Amino acid sequence: MRPLVLTIGATIILMQPAAAMDARFERSLRMLAPPERLEQLCDYTAMQEIRKDHKPYRPDRIVAGAGADPQIKEHTVIARSAAFRSQRKWYALSYHCTAAADHLAVTSFSYKLGDEIPESSWAKFGLWE
Repeated sequence: MRPLVLTIGATIILMQPAAAMDARFERSLRMLAPPERLEQLCDYTAMQEIRKDHKPYRPDRIVAGAGADPQIKEHTVIARSAAFRSQRKWYALSYHCTAAADHLAVTSFSYKLGDEIPESSWAKFGLWE
């Protein structure tokens, strides 16, 4: 398996109140158990930050465990082998996300974007069109 090279990085420290989120997303989060809520919140934050920081990308999906399961401990997700989809293409991503105890607000977030993942490798990473 060819390692995916990370090429773009960003670090963000933030406290995003639940009121600032899309109201529908917040309602959906509240229906999840805390561990699932944490991963969904971090994936959502990754998509929002990529959209904001890198205008050519318009992510609509994140797979935190594309190459390996993310590490989840208490209020933190470390996804070293994630992927995001933008305009029907997949790209490598890694992120480190820490949330408040209720998993409704992110307290710190950093990420790195990587290369495009060739379509021939999508199945290996559990990705789809």
